[in-house]
Formats: sequence, C-alpha cells, structure tokens
Amino acid sequence: MNSPQLQRGVFLFLLAAVTAAFFWILAPFSGAVLWGVALAILFTPLYKRLLREMPKRRNLAALATLTICLVIVIIPLTMVTASLVQEVSLVAQKIRSGEINFVRYLQQIAAALPQWLLNLLDRFGLGNIEALLAKLSQGAAQGTQLIATQAVNIGQNTFEFLVSFAVMLYLLYFLLRDGTELSKSVREALPLARPHTHYLLNKFTTVIRATIKGNVAVAAVQGALGGLAFWFLDVQGALLWAVLMAFLSLLPAVGAALIWLPVALYFLATGEIWQGVFLIVFGVVVIGLVDNILRPLLVGKDTQMPDYIVLLSTIGGMALFGINGFVIGPVIAALFLAAWDLFSSSNEEQDEPPT
Repeated sequence: MNSPQLQRGVFLFLLAAVTAAFFWILAPFSGAVLWGVALAILFTPLYKRLLREMPKRRNLAALATLTICLVIVIIPLTMVTASLVQEVSLVAQKIRSGEINFVRYLQQIAAALPQWLLNLLDRFGLGNIEALLAKLSQGAAQGTQLIATQAVNIGQNTFEFLVSFAVMLYLLYFLLRDGTELSKSVREALPLARPHTHYLLNKFTTVIRATIKGNVAVAAVQGALGGLAFWFLDVQGALLWAVLMAFLSLLPAVGAALIWLPVALYFLATGEIWQGVFLIVFGVVVIGLVDNILRPLLVGKDTQMPDYIVLLSTIGGMALFGINGFVIGPVIAALFLAAWDLFSSSNEEQDEPPT
C-alpha cells in the first residue's frame, strides 16, 4: 500500500492542491501581484546598477530603486488617474445637459457630405441618415455613460485601491532585493529541461519588459501628443480623449487614429479647414511616426510578434482580465509561441537520422 508510486502520486496531488490554494488566496490581489512582478522585472537592471555603486547594501539599493519607481511612474500615473475621473464625470454631465450633443455633430457632418457620397450610402442601405445618426449617438452616449460609471466605481473603491497599492509596493521591494534568488529557485523547481526552463523564463521577462517599455511607453507618448493637439484645438474633454488614444495605441493597425481622424474629418466637414488639416498632418507625421521611431528602440526586434497575434491577444486579454489584460494577453501569447517552438524543435531533433 505504501509503494513509491503511490507515495509520489499522493505527493503530486498535495503539491497541486496547495499550489491551487495559494493562487486562490492571492486572487484578490492578482493585479497588485502582476504589477509588482512587472515593475520588478522592468527596474531590476536599475537595481543592479545601484547595487554596483553601493555593494553589500541590498536594502538601500532596493529602497532607492523603489523611490525612483514611485517618482517617475507611480505618482504621475496616480495623478493622471485622479484627473481622468474628474474629466469623465464632467464630460458625462455635459452630455446629459446637452452641451455635448453627438447628434448635432453628426448632423453637421452629414449636411456637408457631397451628393455622390449620399447616393453611395443609399446603395448600401445607409441612406437614412437620421436613423443612422440616432443609433450612433445612442451608442456614443451609452459608451460615455459606461466610462463615467467605471470612473465613479474607481473613486468609490479608494480603500481597496490603497490596499492593493500598498501590497504592490511591499512586494516590489522584496522582488527587487531578492529577485535573483527567487528566479534561481523557480528555475531549479520547474520540472523541465534546463535549456527549456531558461528559454521560457527569459521569454517571459523579455515580453514583460517589451510590453511595458515598448507598448505602454509608445501608447503614453501617442496619447499625450494627441491630448496636446486636442487641447490646442480647444476640443472638449482633451484628457479623456488622450487616455482613449493611449489605450487604442496598444492595438496595432488601428491605434490612435480611431480618435483623432473622426475629429479631423468633423473639422473639415464643418468648414474649420486649418484645424482639420493641422490635426491630420499632426496625426500622421507626429503621432504616427512615434510608433516607428520609439518601438524599435525600446522593444528590440527579437521580441516582436506578428501584429495580428498582438492585436488578438491584447483584446482577448483585456476582455478576460480587464486593464491588466494588455500585459497578460501578450505574455500568454508569447509563451504559447515559445512553447510550441520548443516542441517543434525537439521533434525535429528526434526525427533526425543518426549520423
């Protein structure tokens, strides 16, 4: 009854059970753990550089790195989030009061359309401009109301946010200080061949850094540039549109143009020619080229995935995991591709005839 096979089976079941229970306990703080790990991976090179300047003072180096992270990342992001909550509430109030009227804007665009385009819309069954405008305005109003509701929920869950924030900072400090030992323990504990373990873990850390340094940084820059252009043109809710452009910039092939291009077309249709031309030129030349210039510098060619994989994994990740999904989705996709690449390469090695 106490055979080695039975003992190992019971032990593996116990190992799986306690591991699942541990992750279940961490589930309420999954976002804090995710961002603690992500920021630790991102700022570990800085920690090691500070540690070389102050050898054998790991606590001080980790504390200095944590302070730098707070100053350049967390505090500005918190301030932007607080301003965004106020901006969304203000825009939602203006929509309810009629100060912002999407129907009027769309009617102005429809009135400026040439007759040949109206005939083309009739041919495709879109000739009923009034009905189309009503549907579009209703969808826009519902979307804005949803954003406003989420913003209010964020404001109401301040205590939960502060607890998660404290957990993230606490975890980040120890991951910076003890990250090397933890990484070594994980590599030794995984039941995989040593080259496969190194490859998968390196892929995980590389994609995390690429997603934050590349995708998030590029999205932030594009959103900031778009927001500045909207502020210069006196577009209402410039901060809200800037954040939306930043989120859409995470998606390849579409990006921030989904926001600034309709606004530019509205300017052209309503006779504000120089505003429309300025926004189109600024969007194509400045906002559009940011991706081509910054992403290769921040990401590197070895971490690139096909655009359609990035698009699908980002959208799917955000649908399943919310705001954290734009990091989780690409990481899962990258590990999926890496695991299948290892599997195919191992099969090729086994199929090679002996020489």
